[in-house]
Order: sequence, then structure tokens, then C-alpha cells
Amino acid sequence: MKKRTIIDYLGITAGSFLIALALTVFLVPNKIAAGGVSGLATVIYYITSFPIGITMLIINIPLFLVGLKIMGTSFGMRTIYGIISLSVFTDLLQPHMTALTDDLLLASIYGGVVGGIGLGIVFRSRGTTGGTDMIASLINYFTGITVGEGLLIADGVVVALAGIFFNLEVALYAAVTIFITSQTIDIVQEGLNFKKGVLIISDKADEINQMVVNDLNRGITEFEAKGGYTGNKKQVLLCIISRSEISELKKAVSKIDEEAFVIISNVNEVLGEGFTEIVH
Repeated sequence: MKKRTIIDYLGITAGSFLIALALTVFLVPNKIAAGGVSGLATVIYYITSFPIGITMLIINIPLFLVGLKIMGTSFGMRTIYGIISLSVFTDLLQPHMTALTDDLLLASIYGGVVGGIGLGIVFRSRGTTGGTDMIASLINYFTGITVGEGLLIADGVVVALAGIFFNLEVALYAAVTIFITSQTIDIVQEGLNFKKGVLIISDKADEINQMVVNDLNRGITEFEAKGGYTGNKKQVLLCIISRSEISELKKAVSKIDEEAFVIISNVNEVLGEGFTEIVH
């Protein structure tokens, strides 16, 4: 448990640094207030010149107290560490960093990617950096909505404010950044190693079962179902395979039963024997 905790805090540190980097070299210099507390702090910075890191810290205090009450001490410790890390990194980097581009589109895209990677790492380390990403984690905790989608919803208000204080064009680029950030977060959390879930309904289920087990060396689950229209009983097979095995499976099923009903869908993550180990 101690080793896992150390790894989590290292992840929060690295993720916070990447978020601060995205802010200081892409977003803030181009007035892209990409949602959340950081976006609000960006607006305040250009109005008052008050340091962004300190502003984020001040705004995050009440949000942290709410998260602490709801999620518990462990969540609270990781959150306060993330809040402080991001605030410190941002104010340390800003005086020494210059914008890598003044192209708003490039800044919004790369700011979203780098910031999304950072947030994804923080979330995978079971922490947050406060702000709307903490709200998104709470939404995910209670509803199951992905963290990326939660951020997309929560950040809309801040983008509207950016449009009022800056201009509509900058607000639109901020919306692009938020969308890219949300997608990147989900990729970091769920990974790119997508699998395929296959449902097969066939009168020759036993033969297909043996083919999957023997030829593809994959486990398979068989269960009984009943046709809604005919009322006839059918055997349904469920298996999870890699993308590279899809073509081989389809050919083999077609060879065994040309009338088989096959449903193939994307599976973002598979945990358990033969796939990714479950991390407690």
C-alpha cells in the first residue's frame, strides 16, 4: 500500500507539472481560458495581473472543503497536494516560459493535449488538481459519467465568461481545448489498447465455441437466450478478442455457420485473466 501511495503522489506531481506547462506555454499567453479554475484565473490575470497560481489556490479552497467532506480524508490529501503542486508549478514556470506559438488553433490543440495528459495522469493516480476537474471526479464517483464528459459540462460556464471578457473567437478556441482535453483524459485513463467484444448467435454454437478456444486460444462464455419473434431457444456466445483477430474470427464463423448472427463492438478496457491485471 505504501508503494502504491508513493507512485500515486509521483503521478500527481508529474501530471500537475504537465498541466502547468500547458497553461504557461500554450493557453495563458494566448488568452485561452479553457474552462475550470485555471480558465477563471486566466481571465482574472488579464484584468488584475494577479498571479495565476495564487488565484487558483484561493478559488480552490472552498471546492476542496466540499470534496473533503464528501470523498473522505484520502481523497482530500491527494487533492490538496494536487492543488498546491499545480499552483506552485504554474507560478514558478510562468516568469521563465514564453509562448511556443501565437497561432490560436495550434495553442488550443497542443494546450488541450498536454493538459489532458497531465489531468489523465493525475486522475489515474487517484487525485485531482481541484477546480472543475474535482467536480468532474465527484460526478464520476456518483453517476459513472466519464471524467472527460464531466469536465466538458462543468467548463462550459467558464468559456462563456471568457467570451464576455475577451472575445467570442478566443472563447471558441477555448471550447476546442476543452473538447481535446476531455478526449485526451479518457484515452490516458482507459488506454489505447482497445479490444473487440463479440456476440455470436448460432445453431452451431458448440463448433464455434471449440474454434475460439482451440484456434484463437481465447476464453468464451455461452448462455441460453430466446428469440423475441420466434420464441425459439438459441445459444449465444460472448468473447473478447484483439482487433487483429477480428478478420480470422469472422472467416471461421462464416465457414462453420453462414447464417450466424454476429455483433462486434469496441471495448475500451478489459480487466481480468488474460487481459489487464486488476489494480486494487
